[in-house]
Amino acid sequence: MSNATGPGSGLPPTRWPLASVVCIVTLAWLTLSWPWLSGIVTIPWDAKAHFQPQLQFLAQAWHSGHSAFWTPYVFAGSPQIADPQSLIFSPPFALIAALEPAPGFRLGDFARLGTLLAGALAFIVLFRDRDWHPAGAVVAALAFAFGAAAAWRIQHVGQVLSLGYFAITLCLVSRALERGSIAYGFAAGLVAGFMVLGRDQVALLGVYVLAGLVIAAIAMARQPLQALRASLLPLLAGGLGAILVATVPILLTALLAEESNRPVIDLIGAGKGSLHPAALLTGLFANLYGAAGPLENFWGAPSPAFEARFGPQDLYLARNMSQLYLGLIPMGLVLTIGIVRGALLQREIVALSLAALIVLIFALGRFTPGFQLLFELPGVSFYRRPADALFILGALLALLGGYLTHLVMTDTAPRARPWQRAVEIAIFVGALGLALWLAWTVGRLSVAVVPLVTALLCGVLCIGALVAARGFALRGARLAAAIVLAVTLTVDLSVNNGPSESTALPSQDYDVLRADSGNETIALLKRETARTAGPDRRDRIELAGIGFHWPNASLVHQLDNTLGYNPLRLGLYSKATGAGDHVALPDQRTFAALMPSYRSLLADMLGLRFIATGVPVEQIDKTLKPGDLLPIARTADAYVYENPRALPRVLLVTKAETADFDAILATGQWPQGFDPRQSVLLDRAVAPLPLGPIATGRPASGLTAPGTSPQGTVRIADYGTTEVTLKVDAPQGGYVVLNDVWHHWWQVEIDGTPVEILRANVLFRAVAVPPGRSTVRFVFQPFRGLFQDIGTRLRAGRNPTSRVAP
Repeated sequence: MSNATGPGSGLPPTRWPLASVVCIVTLAWLTLSWPWLSGIVTIPWDAKAHFQPQLQFLAQAWHSGHSAFWTPYVFAGSPQIADPQSLIFSPPFALIAALEPAPGFRLGDFARLGTLLAGALAFIVLFRDRDWHPAGAVVAALAFAFGAAAAWRIQHVGQVLSLGYFAITLCLVSRALERGSIAYGFAAGLVAGFMVLGRDQVALLGVYVLAGLVIAAIAMARQPLQALRASLLPLLAGGLGAILVATVPILLTALLAEESNRPVIDLIGAGKGSLHPAALLTGLFANLYGAAGPLENFWGAPSPAFEARFGPQDLYLARNMSQLYLGLIPMGLVLTIGIVRGALLQREIVALSLAALIVLIFALGRFTPGFQLLFELPGVSFYRRPADALFILGALLALLGGYLTHLVMTDTAPRARPWQRAVEIAIFVGALGLALWLAWTVGRLSVAVVPLVTALLCGVLCIGALVAARGFALRGARLAAAIVLAVTLTVDLSVNNGPSESTALPSQDYDVLRADSGNETIALLKRETARTAGPDRRDRIELAGIGFHWPNASLVHQLDNTLGYNPLRLGLYSKATGAGDHVALPDQRTFAALMPSYRSLLADMLGLRFIATGVPVEQIDKTLKPGDLLPIARTADAYVYENPRALPRVLLVTKAETADFDAILATGQWPQGFDPRQSVLLDRAVAPLPLGPIATGRPASGLTAPGTSPQGTVRIADYGTTEVTLKVDAPQGGYVVLNDVWHHWWQVEIDGTPVEILRANVLFRAVAVPPGRSTVRFVFQPFRGLFQDIGTRLRAGRNPTSRVAP
């Protein structure tokens, strides 16, 4: 971020034509993105299995007039408003959801790729502000958008968005400091706020890097005190912008995290997500370890092939998480002119160089002694994978590579001394020799030879392109130089970082996630749940072990699912049901003490009526006996069963008793004789049942002497995402039990009057109703719940002996 002008100096740089360079980069972006934008392939894995259903749910909710703050379609109910992966606070996806009721795959892919384009264009502006050569801007922009983790992990939507916001924030905050601009400072804060809303490790590292660069820019100014004074108002404006955007969503997530399943990660656990040092070779040799091809070809750490030769690595990384390639031009220049000749230590770029080094140390995790110190930074222990730092590292290396390209194009790069030239040659020869030795040692030379030969050919192409571009640049043809390098880098990145099994699969593989899918399993479940629906019934389904992209299909097709795919879930629900992050494979369907089987009281209380499994259900639940579940269909995807004991969604009972819910959860034992159709268990004693209608003055109807009348009836009048309205006729009064997941941000009212919501039967909600007819309305009110939680904590802070409870 440092520049000759310095913060607050107001010295205008010279300009080159911005629009022309933007067009060059946009055309290259379109070329590299076309496989996805055309629909030939789609961004797979998490982008479809997790985020596409989230986008579809968001769009369906908004276009049907419902709120997207809670969803009943996964994990028997989940607070979307507090989930950082729900896309509610993601401007690109929220805009798509607002405009399109059924977003297709290409729109979702466009949002991801478009965010990277926006970040790339921000880098162009950054270069232009410094009057660095447009060829360098092109190299930085394309290496950022299609290099390293941005290319190989584009399916990880949250991190990709955070990366795009990082680049935009860097540009805006740079302008804010250099111009002393409050407006740019506020804009930088707004974008940084959206980055922070990603609540992922990329966003966290982005915040630390930005903060470090700001400090460096001020400290390295010609007059630091003057620069500090000039920067105060822009920085304060930035802080205000970030607070306005991020405060409430972050508080919601923080409170959810307290009662979620997510543990704090310790140093040893985080170390298992470290980048293996051998992965650094991918900076020069893309796909060296076979990450792009069939899984059995992958031989890098921590694959079985690698561990068979070098021993257990105790690493938990997917094959695409260790890829650093961002083009031979930027990486080659970083290793030679940047490191060997010392250009990365020049005053105007040294802060970025130091940031890149620290981020690299972080990414290497337990393989460097520095990670233990960095792990103590606030927030780091929330995340389990230091290798996520490759997103930020790729961005920083792209900037450094672009800057070094600028030096080459302007003939200001340090000249190589003979020993430096020898070291540069040794680096590339040594890297090639090490790659060959590793491949030969592991027995995968046949896999490595193609990427190694490809790298050699690309190296020849890139050297020729640099020579040609430099010739154009020295003759004053700056745009011609930029075009030469843009074409070269486009070819390089399309060959080495193009579509692969990790980043691109046929769209038809994910047909079940289309809103208009004709998938027979989904169609069957829709028919069956419609058939069994009743005034008091809204049966749930379960999708288990069918495939990676299946668990969240219920979000697309509005099926109430007991499971789903999300690393963040309500801890109470996970403990009660055994629900895990994912249930793509049969062995991922685990049970719990309170729900040891599909043949259990809790399964019945959940209203789990239809179960679709990828294998015969007895292979998942080995305790089942003949007749426990009734097979009803065998589709191309699944075995479908019915649980005839599933209870209605709403019940009206007249008896209540207190119980120790923690003991029930731990032991799995319900109180002797407990029947949820006759009584309700509560976690605390409550006042006697109301004696009459609430606040309406309406007489109770149909009352007879106690003990001689039926319990009454309850029916679902309206069931929305964040509101459930019930019509109750309770001659004697009683308790309405709604078998939806308990969360204290839900409120309840009877005939318009707020009343106490009760936690019932360990996992569900209930309310005491008076004799007669009444309307019960459950409403999800997260903001009211947030303020109540904050108030409770503030009161607890003033009175340390008080008990804080949700």
